[in-house]
Amino acid sequence: MNDKHLSLCSELSYTFNDAELLELALTHRSKSTKNYERLEFLGDSIVGFVIASQLFLRYPDLSEGKLTRLRASLVRKETLARLARLIGLGQHIKLGSGELKSGGFDRDSILADCLESILGAIFIDSTIEDVTNVIKKLYANTFEEINPDAVQTDPKTKLQEYLQKVAKPLPEYSVIKITGKPHKQTFTVECKTVLLDQAIHGEGASRKKAEQDAADKTISAIKEIS
Repeated sequence: MNDKHLSLCSELSYTFNDAELLELALTHRSKSTKNYERLEFLGDSIVGFVIASQLFLRYPDLSEGKLTRLRASLVRKETLARLARLIGLGQHIKLGSGELKSGGFDRDSILADCLESILGAIFIDSTIEDVTNVIKKLYANTFEEINPDAVQTDPKTKLQEYLQKVAKPLPEYSVIKITGKPHKQTFTVECKTVLLDQAIHGEGASRKKAEQDAADKTISAIKEIS
């Protein structure tokens, strides 16, 4: 393991037994067909589980709805990217020349995905206890700063909660168009609900953002006819 990797391990307070696993966790798809995407898939679930369990233990009186919103704010791309920057992850990610030139090493989506892949790799390399300790260390300051009562409900959650309240089926989201270059795409999503005759369209730099935009517009459209 080279000195650069050792410095990253120091920031994580974890040393890999399998150095090749760390290499894989740092490799973006623009660099190689052997990349971190599968580890990212695993890490995403692990982060969600660990954060959910920590919130459950920290806030015994918090409702399920508030716990869900709080977890969403802690595992979202922007939060993960901020944590990745704190450990200097960007300088370690292996990118193809195109992504490197376009500043991919500091893009929220790549930083967040790579951090999740590393956490997935730690789980494979060791145990759930070890990866839990790493996540708790990464989130230590964040846990101290969060205010459960200040976390706002995002549009998708608002729409879902409203439809459940009026005993209607949940909305359906579909991507209908993706435009732009790979590193700068715009997603167009439609949101269908039984309360409206037509689907509502939303746009964003990611599918998630486009869905939130569509949900927000759907809420506004429902209010207009109510």
